[in-house]
Amino acid sequence: MNAPAEAAIAAAAPRAEHPGLLGQRLLALGRIAAEDLQQALALQGSQGGRLGAILVRIGALSEEALLPVLSEQLGYPLLGPDEVAPQGLREAAERAGVDLDWMQARRLLLWLDVQGKLHAAACDPLDHELNQLLAERLPGVAVQWHLAREQDLERGLAQASGRGRAQGFDAAQLRELAEDAPIIALVNSLVAEAIDERASDIHVEPGESLFDVRLRIDGVLQTRKRLPMAQHAAVASRIKLIAQLDIAERRLPQDGRVTIRAAGQDMDIRVSVIPAVHGESIVLRLLPKQRQDIGLQYIGLAEDHLAQLQEWLAHPNGLVLVTGPTGSGKSTTLYSALAAANDLSRKIITVEDPVEYRLPRIVQIQVQAEIGYTFARALRSMLRHDPDIILVGEIRDRETAEIAIQAALTGHLVLATLHTNDALSAVTRLTDMGIEPYLVAASLRAVMAQRLVRRVCPACGTAATADELQQAAWQALAARLPAVLRGTQPTWRHGTGCTQCRNTGYRGRLAIHELVTIDPALRQAIVGGATLREQEALADANGRRSLREDGLLKAAQGQTSWDEVLRVVGEVIDEPAPADDAAPAGPTARRAPA
Repeated sequence: MNAPAEAAIAAAAPRAEHPGLLGQRLLALGRIAAEDLQQALALQGSQGGRLGAILVRIGALSEEALLPVLSEQLGYPLLGPDEVAPQGLREAAERAGVDLDWMQARRLLLWLDVQGKLHAAACDPLDHELNQLLAERLPGVAVQWHLAREQDLERGLAQASGRGRAQGFDAAQLRELAEDAPIIALVNSLVAEAIDERASDIHVEPGESLFDVRLRIDGVLQTRKRLPMAQHAAVASRIKLIAQLDIAERRLPQDGRVTIRAAGQDMDIRVSVIPAVHGESIVLRLLPKQRQDIGLQYIGLAEDHLAQLQEWLAHPNGLVLVTGPTGSGKSTTLYSALAAANDLSRKIITVEDPVEYRLPRIVQIQVQAEIGYTFARALRSMLRHDPDIILVGEIRDRETAEIAIQAALTGHLVLATLHTNDALSAVTRLTDMGIEPYLVAASLRAVMAQRLVRRVCPACGTAATADELQQAAWQALAARLPAVLRGTQPTWRHGTGCTQCRNTGYRGRLAIHELVTIDPALRQAIVGGATLREQEALADANGRRSLREDGLLKAAQGQTSWDEVLRVVGEVIDEPAPADDAAPAGPTARRAPA
């Protein structure tokens, strides 16, 4: 049970005449679900303890969500991150006649402010014994108690003791640290906070004296906590323990997976640990078990692109590829496509590593390379089950590519992902793997590349004015694709920053796409060994929009900003010439600001 939660609940208990008051307030604010409150109350009835501490321990909410509510309810201010000065700690210790290590032993933080007023923060601010002890040492002195975040309390205690824990732990000591109640609550709170913030990843990065906890929110890393390195071994051991990794192994990389409940959600968490100079660097990938955004209507497809994709999914056979780097939303797009294609008249089987989300009425296979159950082997087996649609999580090697192409040529619709920068580079990638160009041309039905860009915050988004380069890019696109942009008036927007978006100006993400249908002309060019630029010219003549152009269109619709599009897709010096000679020339991109 972590210090802030203990402090908060201990403070609340003597004052609350109604035991359910805190739970009802959290429920009314939407911080917890009703089933979480019921579970916490049942545990409280059987095991005792404070309700808030139990809610944090079971992962129903984070420390960040709990403490402001308790601060308002109890009238105790929340300790600020830089509120405790080392000089104030020393002066308070001298005045109380205690040693600085005495504070560490009792997890009590005492300090004097610049006016000489005494402040305190502890695991249990209303603990009778602790208050009596302070009254004896400081008779007649008023004490201002505070609620404290775990990181702020630990930072103050580290300053008070003047030293950290030694790092030479054996396996038994590491396990003991990992099972320490404050560490359990701290890790649970970190995960719950990440879920509250809609983060996709948690990064635990060690430094010389502090380690950072950073969250990837809307694709961008943001530092959320800086904790003393004295806690790093315990936090790392706790994460490895719940992920069923070897807590004593600190020299080799390890990967694991765990399912937990946090912030009222059931989550699959993929854990990756790698040794670094100052300790182990850890990344936790958060994958909610239940998602409401699986569907073609949620992935940001423009109307013409949506019609194209639905046409692809209606084909009885062929290979459809979705390309892009890691974290570009490829899996979500494929799951959305399967959900749209799953009319119960066709057998659908997937082979993935890992299975990120469970889909109803679809057979999903988990690759297990350590026992020889690879993509290629799983594909061979699944073909005996008479599937109509096959999803391949990723084409990584020649063998997998050959089997996927053979399946596409023998009456199956195959959906797969591939790591390339744009759509038509998928052709080059497959031929580089050793696939003959005529097989690529015969099997490949279509390719879609995508990236994720941040949405302009709906709360603080406001009208913006396009600069010269932006206007030139829009005019060039309108001239090249008049049918697509007919009647479209740009409504550029940007976010000014607010509390909802943490002053970033963005909240949430949407995808930008490049769709290429392999028509007869393009198929013939692939067989003939045409260059990438020649293939792009043929695709442009057929109405292709590049990732940058689709991003420009969505920026003109006010969904994102042009700077955000350029941040994600980068700068291009020379765009392919427009298909229409009458299209005005001009710059189509500029470098996004750092």
